[in-house]
Amino acid sequence: MKYTLIFFLFLTLGLPAASQNLGLPFSKFYSSEEYQGGIQNFSIAQSEKGLIYVANNFGLLEYDGTSWRKYSLPNSTKVRDVVIDDSGRILTSGQADFGYFASDKKGSLEFFSLIDKLPSELRNINEVWKIFKAHDRIYFCTVDYIFIFNNAFEYVGNIKSYSSFESYHLAGNQIYINEWEKGLHIISKDSLLPLASGNDLAGKMLSGVISLSQDQRLVFTRDEGIYLHTVSGLKKWRYQLEGGSKINKAFRLKEGSIAVGTQNDGMYLINELEGVTQHLHKGNGIQNNTILSFFEDIGGNLWMGHNNGITLLELNLPFRKIDQYSGLEGTGYDAHLLQGRLYYGTNDGVYSQNLNTPSRNVSPLSQTEGQVYWISDYQGDLLVGHNDGAIVYDGDRLDKTQETSGIWNFQPLKNHPNLVLSGGYNGLFLFENQNGKLRFKRKLQGFNESSRIVEQDEDGTIWMAHGYKGVYKLLLDDKLENVTVQHYGKDQGLPSNLLNSVWKINNRILFTTEIGVYSYNQSSDSFEKDGMFSAYFDEGTIITSMAEDPLGNIFYIASQEVGVLEKQINGGYLKNHQVFNKIKPLLNDDLQNLALIQSNEVLFAAKEGFIWYRLDQSKPVTPAYPTLIRSIYLTNPSDSLIYSGNYNSSNNDESISYPYENGNIRFEFSNPVPNQENSTQFQVWLEGLESEYGEWSNRRDRAYTNLREGDYVFHVRSKNLYGELGEEARFAFTILPPWYRSTWAYIIYGLMVISGIYSSYQWIEKRNKLKTAKITSAQRQALKQKEMALQDSQAEIERLQTEKLENQIQSKNKELASATMHLINKNGFINHVKTGVTSVIKKTKNQEVKHELEKVVQSIEKNIAADADWEQFEIHFDQVHGDFLYRFKKRYDNLSPQEIKLSAYLRMNLSSKEIANLMNISTRGIEIARYRLRKKLQLERSENLQEFILKF
Repeated sequence: MKYTLIFFLFLTLGLPAASQNLGLPFSKFYSSEEYQGGIQNFSIAQSEKGLIYVANNFGLLEYDGTSWRKYSLPNSTKVRDVVIDDSGRILTSGQADFGYFASDKKGSLEFFSLIDKLPSELRNINEVWKIFKAHDRIYFCTVDYIFIFNNAFEYVGNIKSYSSFESYHLAGNQIYINEWEKGLHIISKDSLLPLASGNDLAGKMLSGVISLSQDQRLVFTRDEGIYLHTVSGLKKWRYQLEGGSKINKAFRLKEGSIAVGTQNDGMYLINELEGVTQHLHKGNGIQNNTILSFFEDIGGNLWMGHNNGITLLELNLPFRKIDQYSGLEGTGYDAHLLQGRLYYGTNDGVYSQNLNTPSRNVSPLSQTEGQVYWISDYQGDLLVGHNDGAIVYDGDRLDKTQETSGIWNFQPLKNHPNLVLSGGYNGLFLFENQNGKLRFKRKLQGFNESSRIVEQDEDGTIWMAHGYKGVYKLLLDDKLENVTVQHYGKDQGLPSNLLNSVWKINNRILFTTEIGVYSYNQSSDSFEKDGMFSAYFDEGTIITSMAEDPLGNIFYIASQEVGVLEKQINGGYLKNHQVFNKIKPLLNDDLQNLALIQSNEVLFAAKEGFIWYRLDQSKPVTPAYPTLIRSIYLTNPSDSLIYSGNYNSSNNDESISYPYENGNIRFEFSNPVPNQENSTQFQVWLEGLESEYGEWSNRRDRAYTNLREGDYVFHVRSKNLYGELGEEARFAFTILPPWYRSTWAYIIYGLMVISGIYSSYQWIEKRNKLKTAKITSAQRQALKQKEMALQDSQAEIERLQTEKLENQIQSKNKELASATMHLINKNGFINHVKTGVTSVIKKTKNQEVKHELEKVVQSIEKNIAADADWEQFEIHFDQVHGDFLYRFKKRYDNLSPQEIKLSAYLRMNLSSKEIANLMNISTRGIEIARYRLRKKLQLERSENLQEFILKF
């Protein structure tokens, strides 16, 4: 109900409170101690990648959104101006030198002076104050000369001053030069052309030129204010700065306003139609009153170079702060607009601000000191819910009720226009309009709970949500003295008794809980999930504050986000919450609240005052800045910088190789989005080691140790405060293998393996040969043993055969001996018979008997002389005695048959007597035969005949 009254009054009165921005822009101040440079900052520029460069009296400063670096000119002098051309070269000028910085392959900035390209007689220069880049020309400006170069940094020529050049300005792509004695000129075709009525500015010190049209321009002077310069002449502009402040710089913003920097009075924002719209000075949003330079970055932020420090103003944000620098002290709780005045409630009391005056000063309201919870109005009076009770203020007089303690809120009682319902520390109270003044009436009986959040439905039923006890339904009796209480909790459909709140949205009573938005079902007398918001809030979203403006936009504060549901033509909503991430950490975390001012405009209660917001769908979103790899170090054994992080060299296409012992590497990265040093998040991935991006983190460096050899690509991307992803940066590199895992090592290893295989083969071959030789030897030994065994067997066989032969010989000998003995016996018997017969023959006288006996003798002799027996004997004898007779006769072919027989019998080792019987001769005859045989055998006397024959 509070907000309905606000908008009703606002619409009826038509106040212009929101036609201009309230409060001060978000800002960030960088001191000289922080950027580690000189105090003065003469010029600011920004690279394509978002890096900020500052011309400082200690050199060139570089800011990457996280840290500052400094680059000096060769003579270590002041840098007066900095401009970045289309190629990313940083044009720089200073004392007695000018040129450009460019990055080398390692990303380090190196300065290249152009002074040597001037004619020798022009090289003795002092200050080079300004640089302009226009079309295909680059202009370096000194007091006496303007040196002209082309884009290839080739010297083209110069423009010489008539007296001296007083100042240099760029407006609307036109370069303006103020000649001290001749006035304002423009540069055209490498020469100066005077402007019509330009001589009116001769002798004046110009701080800036702003083009209004082709023939009209605003000229800002240091000491004489602001002029309108036209072809017809020079006249004072209708808007001037307060107190005649000295102007150092004028700068046109993209949205059309003009920023004016002064010597000792801070910065003014000027609108051509309205004049001064905002004045920032020390103690009022900035920390140094001297402004030397301006620059608007690609995100719409305004950078200011001071005489001591640098300030960033986030003018692109739809937020402004109303805090101690605006004159408001304490933590914000509630605010309310009434009759052109904006009232702020803080823990320090009530403050007011007259929005109809240019100064819009904020001042405290006396007698309201202490904790304020609520501010609204009733019939033109201001109602304040205070720790000390209710406060009513009519613009002149302030009344405090003595009957109540702490008051949380107010709202008109439904169906009773003269009564106001109030929730207090210990129940509900009624206030009544008595003769135009709101006075305490009574405390309602029957309910004593602290009633911070109270709403009424269309039937007049009072709903009160308690922070940790649940929801209460309260019905007033007809006398408006007592209430009937019905409690609702988990048993009636609510998720729990905790964190429940009640709001009136779309003319409906809604309840926010631990797990979403609920509504009351009267037919079942219970609570159920409301489907209206399920498409816009996740399960578990806890909404702590909601408000609906007359256009149907719903602003909200939740546990994880802050935002607005923008009402669409089709009746739905468009959720907008990312931009509010900027203010979420700043909001009051005690009692979160937002106060509607008018349509599309709201004040968020903050830890330090309030944050003003105006919904403007046409306002551009802050662009996503690219992610930058700022430094790369090899960290073993000590840090060694291998990449300094400038421009595009971080997205290298060719892999850079590092030795294996340098497999410890650290990356430092940043995103140059301004004033988000602690909120920008980063995600990294080392391709070749990791499979994908890791978790988001606020860390701005990542180190890897003991990387193995291989190809790697380091990827890093960023996400700003608003959830926008910055362009990925990457760096490809290769870790070479250690010498023992290098290609040559593997070749050597291969050769060693081959050699080893060959040696192994040789060794195995040798071993096999040895084994074979051993086996062969064993086989030979075995064979030899077998042969020996065979020989033994053969010897045995031979022995056996010999034995057999000997046995056979012996048998033959026995047979031969037996035959010989038989023969000897036969021959002996025959000889004996013959001898007997011969004796008978000699004794007989009978011739006939004698004759017959002689026949018998002859027969006997034939029998003894027969060769058949001998031939048979000779065969048997040679078989027994190894062909003795054959060999003996062949050797001694001169032997007679009788001598051969004698030799055979001697071989048989027979005695002379036995031989005599066999040969049928006398023993004497045997002796003679032996003697003759010796002769033929040519034996010595010492040789034994029988031994000789036995051995033959």
